[in-house]
Amino acid sequence: MSIFSSILGNAGTVEPEKLKQEYADLLIPDEEIQIGFKLLRDTFIFTTKRLILIDKQGITGKKLEYLSINYKSISRFSIETAGTFDLDAELKIWISSESHPSISRRFNKSVNVYEVQRLLAKNVLN
Repeated sequence: MSIFSSILGNAGTVEPEKLKQEYADLLIPDEEIQIGFKLLRDTFIFTTKRLILIDKQGITGKKLEYLSINYKSISRFSIETAGTFDLDAELKIWISSESHPSISRRFNKSVNVYEVQRLLAKNVLN
């Protein structure tokens, strides 16, 4: 992921093995990381059990918030693909019965947004 994409807020893919090394303490037995994305300092991870959002806070980024969202709590989601002039794709997720998306993330064009949608659909619709 380029620094320019990061500054614009676009997420790029992170290898699951790298995420496992860094966030192994967050996982429960039989939980596997499926895919993860890095957005500047923040990270979000799709596992076999839940969606984990990691928010680095403060100037140094040493303070961390871990938000865990059970897939059963996700009521709906949408993807918006990149266009000719709009070079980023977007994912929106609604939790429970909220009227506005609880989570909204942009992806750079290196991320296959259909893969993200397929993984989310598999976990939410089962």
